[in-house]
Order: sequence, then C-alpha cells, then structure tokens
Amino acid sequence: CASCSGRVERALNGMPNVDKAAVNLATSRATVTGSAALDELVDMVRKTGYEVPTITEQYAVGDVTCASCVGRMEKALLALSGVQTAQVNLATLSAEVQFIPGIVDFSDLKHAVEESGYQLIKTEADEALEDVAEQERKREYLDIIKRLKIGAGFVITTFLVMHWNKLGLGELIPISKQANHLIQWILITPVQFWVGLHFHQSALASVRHGTANMHTLVSVGTSSAYFYSLLVLFAPELFMVQGIAAEVYFDTSGAIIVLILLGRFLEARAKGNTSQAIRKLMGLAPKTARVIRDGVEQDIPLSEVVAGDHVVVRPGEKAPVDGTIIEGTATLDESMITGESIPVNRGPGDPVVGGTINRTGAFTFEAQKVGKDTVLAQIVDMVQKAQGAKPPIARLADDVAAWFVPVVIVIALVTFLVWWLFGPEPALTYGLLNFISVLIIACPCALGLATPTSIMVGTGKGAEHGILVRGGEALETAHKLDVVMFDKTGTLTQGEPVLTDWTGDEEGLRLAASAEKRSEHPLAQAIVERAEKQNLKLSTPENFHSITGQGVDAIIEGRRVLVGTRRLMQENGMDVVEHSSTLEAYEEDGKTAMLVAIEGTLSGVLAVADTVKESSAQAVKALGEMGVEVVMLTGDNQRTANAIARQLGIQNVRAEVLPEHKSGEVKRLMDVGKTVAMVGDGVNDAPALAQANVGIAIGTGTDIAMEASDITLMSGDPRGVATAIRLSRATLRNIKQNLFWAFAYNVVLIPLAAGVWFPWFGILLSPIFVSFALLLFIVTVVTNALRLKRFKPF
Repeated sequence: CASCSGRVERALNGMPNVDKAAVNLATSRATVTGSAALDELVDMVRKTGYEVPTITEQYAVGDVTCASCVGRMEKALLALSGVQTAQVNLATLSAEVQFIPGIVDFSDLKHAVEESGYQLIKTEADEALEDVAEQERKREYLDIIKRLKIGAGFVITTFLVMHWNKLGLGELIPISKQANHLIQWILITPVQFWVGLHFHQSALASVRHGTANMHTLVSVGTSSAYFYSLLVLFAPELFMVQGIAAEVYFDTSGAIIVLILLGRFLEARAKGNTSQAIRKLMGLAPKTARVIRDGVEQDIPLSEVVAGDHVVVRPGEKAPVDGTIIEGTATLDESMITGESIPVNRGPGDPVVGGTINRTGAFTFEAQKVGKDTVLAQIVDMVQKAQGAKPPIARLADDVAAWFVPVVIVIALVTFLVWWLFGPEPALTYGLLNFISVLIIACPCALGLATPTSIMVGTGKGAEHGILVRGGEALETAHKLDVVMFDKTGTLTQGEPVLTDWTGDEEGLRLAASAEKRSEHPLAQAIVERAEKQNLKLSTPENFHSITGQGVDAIIEGRRVLVGTRRLMQENGMDVVEHSSTLEAYEEDGKTAMLVAIEGTLSGVLAVADTVKESSAQAVKALGEMGVEVVMLTGDNQRTANAIARQLGIQNVRAEVLPEHKSGEVKRLMDVGKTVAMVGDGVNDAPALAQANVGIAIGTGTDIAMEASDITLMSGDPRGVATAIRLSRATLRNIKQNLFWAFAYNVVLIPLAAGVWFPWFGILLSPIFVSFALLLFIVTVVTNALRLKRFKPF
C-alpha cells in the first residue's frame, strides 16, 4: 500500500549516502541515487520490515577442478552487485546463485565467471541441470582420454629413448648423449604445451586475477623442469659441475603431466558413479505417455501431457505423471519413490505417482500434476539441491583452500633457495627437483573433493531408500541428535481409527454398523468399514438421531438400536454393570469403548482405536539403541497416550498438547541444550517442524509439513528416522575421514618432498614418484566416499 512505499522511501532517504530515493508502488521498484552500496540498501529495506525479492538459479559449471577453483568462482560471483549468495559444488559441477533480478542477470554472471577462467552454463527449457552437468563431465572425460593416450605414447617413447643404451639398442642405432636429449625435447614438447595446455591456461587465468589453484602448481612445476632442461640442452656450460654436464628432466615434465591427467581421468570416472542416484531418479519417468484425446489413444511426448488428460497405463509400463485412477486396478511398484519394496494395490480413487511401475493390471488415470509439479520432479530437485549444498563442516576445507596454494608456492620457493644455497652439489639440480616435488605433491583437489563427494553419495543413497534431505546442514545436524519427538497420530499410528474388538455376535455388529451408517464421525466410519469388510449386508436406518457426545439412536429393520456411551445406555434404562470390566480394560489400552443395545438389551461392546504402525516399535527400539531419547507428543488424554506409549516402549510422553503448543514443547527441550528432531505429518505439525533443529516430515502427510521439514520420509515408515540418523552419522564419519587424510597427506608429504629428512635419513622424493602419490590419493578420497553406497537401512 501507499503507506508501505512511503515508509521504505523515508528509510532509504534517511541513509547518509543516499541523495534521493523514490519507491513506485505500481511497479514495486525503488530508484536510488547516491553512493550507498546495494547491500546497505537491501539491509535497510529489510530492517523496515519489507523484502527485496530474489531468485535462486542453478547452473552447470566447466573447467572447475579443485577447491581453489571453487573459491575463486564463488568470489567472482559474490563480487557482483545484486548477488546475495553463491555456492559452487566441485562434485556435481554445478553452481547455485541467489540474486536480485533487474540488478544482475545471467549474462553478468556468465561474464564474471569467464573472466575468472571458468564456464557457467545455463540449461535450456527442456534440459535438466543434471543432463547439462553430465554433458560437461562427458566432454571433459573424452578430452582427458584423448590427451592422456597421446601424452602416454610420447612419455613411454621418451623413457625408451632415455634408456636406449641400457636396453642394448645403442648397438643397433648409436645415439649420442646430446642427440638423446634433443630427441627427448622433441617428444616432450607436445606433451608440455598441448597435452598439458589446460593446466597452463588455467594457471595464466588465475595469475591475471592475482590468485592461484591446483593447475598453477602443476604448470609452474612442469614448466620449471621443462625450461631448466631446455637450458641444459642448449647452454650446458651454465650448469656444469666439475666439468660434468647436468642431466635433463624432460621425462619428469612429461610424466608429471600424464600422471596428473591419469588422476583426473580416474577421478572423473569415480565422480560419475557418485551422481548415479540423480540419473536413476531422472530415468524413472518415461519419455512418452499414452493419453486419450477425442476418444482416441495416442502416444505423445511427456512434455505435452497436461492436467486433466486421461492417461492409459498397461502392465509393465511406468506412470508418466501424477494423478488419480478413474478406471481399472493395478499393483504398483513404488520402491524408487518410497523405498518400500512391496508393491501396493491401487484402484479407482487411489493416487498414482509418476515413475512408479505397473506390475499387473491396466488402468486409466486423470493427470493432475505434470512437469515440475510431479512428486518425482520435486524429489529430483530436492536431491540436486542437497547434493549441491555445503554443510558447515565444508567451510573448514574452503577456508584452508583459500590460502593453501599460495602457502605451497612459498614453501616451494623456500625449498629451492635453501637447497641452492646450502645443499650439496649439484645444488641447483637438487633445488629444482625438490621445488617441483613440493608443487606437485600439494593436493588442494583432495580438500575440495572430501566433502561434496560424500554428500553426493550420502544424499543419493538416502533418496534410494525414500529419505530426502533438503540440505547439507540438515544432514550434518542429524548425526548429533539427542532427542526425537514424534507426533502420535499419522506418524507412530495409522492416523485412521479401526474397529479392533467386538464382544457380540455377527448380527449385532451388522445392526450396529447399520445404525452408524448415516453418521460422519470417524468412529462410526470405522464400525461401518469393518462390517463391509466382513461382507455384512447393511440396512438403511430410520428415525436416525445423533446424540452429541453420547452416540446414535436409530430404527433398523423395525428394531431400535443404540450405539454409544454408558451414559446413553443408562439414560435409556439399561444396567451396564456386567460390561464395566470390559469397558475399563479397553479404555486402559487406549481404545474408545462403546456399548450396543438392541431393543433395550445390551448385546456387546465395541472398541475402536487408532492402531500403531507395525514398524513403530522397531523404530523406537532402534533409536534407543543409538542413544537417542524418544518423546511422544499428542493431543490425546494421558490414559490413551500412556497406553500407546506402553505398546511402543516409549518412556517420555507429552499428552493433551494443543497443536499451537507443539513448537513450544520443541523449544523447551532446545533451551536446555538438547539437539531435537521433530517428526510429524500434519498441517498443525509445521510450526514444530520448523522450530526443531531437524524437522522430519512423513511423506504420506501434507505438502505443508514437507515444506517445513529438513528431511522427508517418502514411505511414511517411522524406521526411516533411525535410518536418516544412521545415514547422517555414516556420511559425516566419511567426510571426517576424507578431511583427515587430506590434511595428513599434505602435512606429512610436503616436508618429505621438500627434503627436510634428507640430512638425517638421506631421503629424497623423485617428482615422478610424487605424481604417483598424488594420483593415488585423489582416487582414494573419491573411492572412500563411494563406500557409502554400501549403506543399508534398518
């Protein structure tokens, strides 16, 4: 309204660096002149109580190979006015950018990224981010293979020439030492400048921006070996020691480039395995759908299906979109959506989820959610965002990577100077080789891959079992949960009352169900459903009366039937003493007990209850064994709540809690230092889910509950809570292992490469050995993350 725009306008004009600010209510835009920074303006608008709209987009990225690259790209994006957040993921080759539209657009983002030496790729309308990222991975993979094959051929030939005389080939074709060095130069030059071109290009781009990355280390190291050898070849007198010519190290230059490329090849192949979960999910949706239009069945592309279409699914086919069955029955395999392996029966009125497989039967359903609105599309989107997210533990690796490469370069230069000035002869050669070894053995790649690869595999594995994690922070927090608070109805219980007990005969049940036929009360529906399942023929009630809080009174086939409480029976002149013990026993078990009277005579007792899920007790036991306290939260009376808790083995019960007080119960535990997860499925659970450290929504519940949660259990099985915590613990343990080895590798081997131990043990590392060590370590980190693929749920 006008007062809103006036308030914002006055706030902006009150800022010291604003000359003039005007807010246009019609366009919802503010025009500001002056020297105030955009972030200052945005903060002021928010302090006034309003919001500056932002959008979040995901893009594929190219030429990003290490943690330093990630940091530089994020820095370039965040430097743009209007960009609020930027996260680049090395494992998924993707970037998520939040920015203010109108201030910055994709062309600005793309230009900034390209200026920093990388690529930003926007997906087309009919493309998925994972497809574009996969294309980029494949392009890079094929380029690496091509360069690796050619480089390996040249390097192997170079080693053959190096050892020409040792292999006895000099007797056949004599080659002088000078000619041998010349041939090595000719063979290695294409390796140095074509096979290793990407390393040098990336290094030059980073130098232009005053930064450094993994490629800087490789480029400087190999170039040092190459140009030193070139000087030895054409000006040998400069490096002679006691009249002996220095050796050339063309083989070192070429072998390092080929071995680093081999490491990138193995890394790319292993990283391809980490994204299998997304590709499996995306592959669930068929490419086409069979719809009925104008009375004719026709196959059309999936993208052309619209809400309201009647879709036909035959045995063995997949449902293309979400909807409701209108004709036919089927047995559907929903395992890739919910994680449940047992197929479910579906008929008219039942929901169908796109991507599920029709095992038996044929059916027609009405399409209701298509495109990005389908459950499968939302699952893919949630998994992609989770795999691209950075948990708090990743900040450690990012902080280290920011200064890692510059520090390594300094260590390498100090190593060179110390060996040149104080080392034994040939001091220059020793200094150069150790300088190269330090540069090559440093491994920011491992730091960059330690976290995202584990997150990718962990969240992907969760998706396979119907556990969707919204972000990396939730995955990290879940491993340290102290308390899991379950809402009772629909979470630990089925959420629908059923008739559990009846002490009378079949005829009495038939008459009681007939009397309840017109009642809309859930307890009445439970009685009717039980009678219908037993194929009892129900009659239409006459003179039906619903007595609030007591029961019903109706005439069935000329007989008066009462169904209800003790009070209803007593007011109609009946003695309930003989049934008192039965009523009390049922009520003690948390059931709602009702009496049935026919023509003034009590004929039996009905007991209705919301039954617990078969897996609830197993979930509670599993959490207890993990050291997690379980609390049950319910609006039921204390006696009913205690009865359910006894069945499940829950010691801590919060009964008679109103919906609006659930979040308060969560906060109360958090205030005493507990890390709390809330598990629920209803609209009234959403505030508590949002309040908790980790909100876990049962996927069979409402969309609002799922939106407010951090983790969604698609199957509705409460055992998924324990599985999610176990998955979190396994993933965090894996990340910590990777980070430990990444730090340990560098801490131990960088001094070794520098020759620190040489004075005492005479140990020096060959640069070629160093390249092998680097290759093995990168592959080890990725392979360790892939161990999470063996994770098993409860």
